[in-house]
Amino acid sequence: MTVYVIDDDPEVLGSLGSLLRSTGLDVALFQTPREFLAAAPPTAASCLVLDVRLRGQNGLDFQEQLAREGVAIPVILITGHGDIPMTVRGMKAGAVDFLPKPFTEEQMLAAVDSALARDRERREHAAGADALQRCYERLTPREQEVMGLVVTGLMNKQIAARMALSEITVKIHRGNVMRKMEAQSLADLVRMAESLGIRDDTIHRFNI
Repeated sequence: MTVYVIDDDPEVLGSLGSLLRSTGLDVALFQTPREFLAAAPPTAASCLVLDVRLRGQNGLDFQEQLAREGVAIPVILITGHGDIPMTVRGMKAGAVDFLPKPFTEEQMLAAVDSALARDRERREHAAGADALQRCYERLTPREQEVMGLVVTGLMNKQIAARMALSEITVKIHRGNVMRKMEAQSLADLVRMAESLGIRDDTIHRFNI
């Protein structure tokens, strides 16, 4: 896990680096957002400690830039000149915490722990969603169609009639769907369908 820190004050930067390294965390220190953007993107759980008042650039503007560009790293804002509007703007842009200077070591470490936990959870969720999508893409178009009907609660006979197939063919497709989706039960398959968002209006029309 890596904590990225952007602060144009070398003394603050050095202190935060020492504090975070003392807990066993990897730390990357930058004096400008440009240096941060030039670094390799994080591949494991991470967070960004970002000073609001940077020389030549507003940290809040940079935070919003990250959000626009889809950089999902949790941000902890720090500032010696915070006010309510600034806090509101930062939190609206997705900051996980806002620490006024001076803050204690305990406050910083607690904020970092929370941010890293949030990013770890986000990454695990994203990995699960990617794996589910890969399973779905292994289905043939016909199997995807069968899955869409199965998760509405239709029986094999009903699906066969709707798709103009024999019931045995539907059973084969249904078995392939369960195997390729690695579903343990129909309820499991329904949850997958909900996650994939494949229940469309046509399927809802069965209302089963």
